[in-house]
Amino acid sequence: MTHRVAAVSAWLLGALYLIDSLGALAQGSPNQAQDFYKGKTIQFMIGYEPGTGYDLYARLLARYYGAFIPGAPNVVVQNMPGAGSLKAANYLFEVAPRDGTQIGMLGRGTPMTPLLGGKGAAFKDDASFTWIGSMNNEVSLCVAWHTSGVKTIEDVMARELTTTATSLGADDTTVFPAVLNAMIGTRFKWITGYPGGSTMNLAMERGEAEGRCGWSWSSIKSTQADWLKTGKIALLLQLSLSKHPDLPDVPLIMDYAKTEEQKRVLELIFARQVMGRPVLAPPGLPIERVKALRRAFDATMADKAFLTEAEKSNWEITPVSGEEIEALMTRVYATPPLIVDLAQKVTPQPR
Repeated sequence: MTHRVAAVSAWLLGALYLIDSLGALAQGSPNQAQDFYKGKTIQFMIGYEPGTGYDLYARLLARYYGAFIPGAPNVVVQNMPGAGSLKAANYLFEVAPRDGTQIGMLGRGTPMTPLLGGKGAAFKDDASFTWIGSMNNEVSLCVAWHTSGVKTIEDVMARELTTTATSLGADDTTVFPAVLNAMIGTRFKWITGYPGGSTMNLAMERGEAEGRCGWSWSSIKSTQADWLKTGKIALLLQLSLSKHPDLPDVPLIMDYAKTEEQKRVLELIFARQVMGRPVLAPPGLPIERVKALRRAFDATMADKAFLTEAEKSNWEITPVSGEEIEALMTRVYATPPLIVDLAQKVTPQPR
């Protein structure tokens, strides 16, 4: 009897060890990620032109990121502008290898394109990408050029303001002013066709447009601090779920919601601001590489040299983890159909 109990016990211990081993394999290990990434190059796709806020943030990350990934791969940046970063998003979903050697930074609203009824997206739901993290929790603004005569958002309710945009329905620069027109009665009129922030700013200087709407506060501070000092732009409205500490006196879009229904629609549309500078990869990556990329991102965001360079350039770093963004996207795509339908009705669609 004793021998039989011992034999059974030995069998159980062996079975438990096998289960633990299989579980460890399923979870992946740091050594597996290190063996894979050693000697490799990660291609970092940016969905906008050089010199934009997204481009500058991505290049800052690329300078430090590889050192924190097991195996210390090189990280090489490549710009792929087009359709408000939808071109890069479709590339990452359809073409890029699903092995962790290609990552990207997209416009924060691009991953919500299918949910809000936008066309042209190859991806369809919240599981379309692997979320690595976001470099900040963003607040965007509508601004007016100093020669326009517009000083407040109420002025834009009384008269038309011409703003710059990328492509219809694919980017904050068309979505946000259209939502404001439909929900609070502004009179924004946007001109599409600008590939990114650099050309949009040039358009204001040349008199082609009178402002921008959907412009990140972090970009304004880092790329156009002189405009703020000299009063070249008026800050009209904050576009986010809460005010930025820098801007206590600039009104917030959420304060203009008149009903609970309107509030829910605005929450859905501006939830994207939580992932202000999103870094992502194609779906279906091996789990150990997902963990490696996420933990390396977290480590980079806390690195002293990285933060020092960001501070010198006045780039805001308020990181959001990959796990938090994944949970956010799950919640967003689970929004009740009534609210989604109302949001689609006030969101412009590509022609």
